[in-house]
Amino acid sequence: MAQRSEYDARHLSVLEGLEAVRKRPGMYIGSTDSRGLMHCLWEIIDNSVDEALAGHASTISITLHPDDSVEVSDDGRGIPVDIEPRTGLSGLEVVFTKLHAGGKFGGGSYNAVGGLHGVGASVVNALSARLDAQVTRGGKVHQLSFRRGEPGVFAGTRPDPEAEFTPAAEGSPLDVVGKAKRGVTGTTIRYWSDRQIFTSDAGFDDTEIANRARQTAFLVPGLRITVRDERGAEPLEEVFQYDGGISEFAEHLASDASVTDIWRIQGHGKFSERIPVLAEDGRSHMQDVERDCEVDIALRWGIGYETTVRSFVNIIATPKGGTHLTGFEQALLKSLRKTVEANARRLKAGSDKLEKDDVLAGLTAVVTVRIAEPQFEGQTKEILGTPAARQIVSRVVSKELESRLASTKRGDKQQASAVLEKVVAEMKSRISARMHKETQRRKNALETSSMPAKLVECRSKGVAETELFIVEGDSALGTAKLARSSDFQALLPIRGKILNVQKASVADMLSNTECAALLQVIGAGSGRSFDIDAARYGKVVLMTDADVDGAHIRTLLLTLFFRYMRPMIEAGRVFAAVPPLHRVEVIHPGRRANEVKYTYSEAELNRLLAELQEQKLNYKEPIQRYKGLGEMDADQLSETTMDPEHRALRRIRVQDAEAAERVFDLLMGSVVAPRKDFIIEGSQALDRERIDA
Repeated sequence: MAQRSEYDARHLSVLEGLEAVRKRPGMYIGSTDSRGLMHCLWEIIDNSVDEALAGHASTISITLHPDDSVEVSDDGRGIPVDIEPRTGLSGLEVVFTKLHAGGKFGGGSYNAVGGLHGVGASVVNALSARLDAQVTRGGKVHQLSFRRGEPGVFAGTRPDPEAEFTPAAEGSPLDVVGKAKRGVTGTTIRYWSDRQIFTSDAGFDDTEIANRARQTAFLVPGLRITVRDERGAEPLEEVFQYDGGISEFAEHLASDASVTDIWRIQGHGKFSERIPVLAEDGRSHMQDVERDCEVDIALRWGIGYETTVRSFVNIIATPKGGTHLTGFEQALLKSLRKTVEANARRLKAGSDKLEKDDVLAGLTAVVTVRIAEPQFEGQTKEILGTPAARQIVSRVVSKELESRLASTKRGDKQQASAVLEKVVAEMKSRISARMHKETQRRKNALETSSMPAKLVECRSKGVAETELFIVEGDSALGTAKLARSSDFQALLPIRGKILNVQKASVADMLSNTECAALLQVIGAGSGRSFDIDAARYGKVVLMTDADVDGAHIRTLLLTLFFRYMRPMIEAGRVFAAVPPLHRVEVIHPGRRANEVKYTYSEAELNRLLAELQEQKLNYKEPIQRYKGLGEMDADQLSETTMDPEHRALRRIRVQDAEAAERVFDLLMGSVVAPRKDFIIEGSQALDRERIDA
């Protein structure tokens, strides 16, 4: 017989005040690792930013101290220090000890803000071993300290979370620790995260803090944010201040050459919602209120296919989107689809319809809305849930975008035409890739007629073991044919330097013979429609000459892969062959046959010659210097570059996509000045003897 378990009222737990936060921290900050630790910092920073949004603060300072504490200071109005009548506590103590308490519940102190739930500061306090709050108001500097959410006094003059702590009596007044000049106000919060709560490896990421500060400075024009890291041997400080707002932000985020300038879309709409409103007696009652939703969007299209869209509500990032982002994307697709259909004959669009991915390709956008008391899904505020935002954003974007696309102004007309041509080219590319995927599979020897005539196919049908060598020129192709293993090594020659796709449009890329042939041979599509599972080869090897032209061709090919076949690079399936630079024939005395050694750099050649001299061995003069693959015979090319048993391959990796974007844009983009500066700076390290004269 099953044993009965008792369950009655005495088994129920009632957590008072901040106990619930310490018991279930993940409910409030998401996790107790570095992500949760950073979320606590965002809560404190956002309070300062809300003061700036309300027009009361112009500077914010963030300092990472060597003792693992963090300090956030602003020149806002300062947290109220007078007595809150219902609790009998100072405003400062209420903010840091009471959940759902603050000035952002419709009392008129704030309008559109990021802090809404009244739990941010109190949650950070509950999860801190020590928190010191200092407020400057009314010519005085007030201070209150907390230990794991409880107000009191720490012993000693040096701030230390382990110092002896004396809890304060209930309702005790704040300490006045200094005087301030007339009109000077502000708040400074310094806290030490509680290691009883957070994991041992949780820490503050200075790069993430700098990115967040930069992002906030873009969203609040004129706000000056200073980030100082004192944890290293030398303090590091960065200052962020931008007056261009989200237009400058969109320009900063964009990594490819532009098709359009930054387009700014602004508007607003009203909606009503039924919400609980606090009365003077502290009770709430339902009331219909009218809200205003302000929409501000900066967007531009570039020549690439990557999409970068950042969305914000009252400057709080919503990385998972929400109703405002849904409205933006719907309006974008509807407006462009309508305009393309109206100009289908001129654009040669046929009867096919645009899809969302066609419109978003190459788009960089910053979408911001400002709403009083927005509805978020959860305390982490990653998704906006206010239903009316979708319709308002959609209406504003549709009206402004359709007006821009139909504008007769010369500049607007040219850019609108470029955008329409781009999205139609993306649509055609998607349809072409889909048809190719449906009809093209790996061909056997009798089915190769659809492939470029210059492709030298291999016999193997298995993808994993096959290799495609992209060789430079017909002379190298002739040698490579004899050097390859025809079972698993295929060859595709390219003539000269292919199109620089960093500068060219999608349509130009697809119409380029060499680029189109390469996409067709790999057989997995391009851009957003690229399907790595459909790729016909396990490895792609770029085999170019070991000279300046060869390096340039390799860079052009890598630009094509990075821009339109990036999954191949991310999967580690793109390689660069490493052909030797020198062939040294070592003369052995007597009947012993001469030995051939290959070197791959000038330094390696010098080391080899020094070793031979030390061993008193001679070598044939002159030493052969390979300037092209065509100078090798088949045996030499096979042994040094193509035979898996002996060759060396350099795997192409992308560890940091954003850094790679910047490098490709610098080296291959349409803006010349930064590239010129880069070349001039690098010329100092150039060895002139390496230049072939």
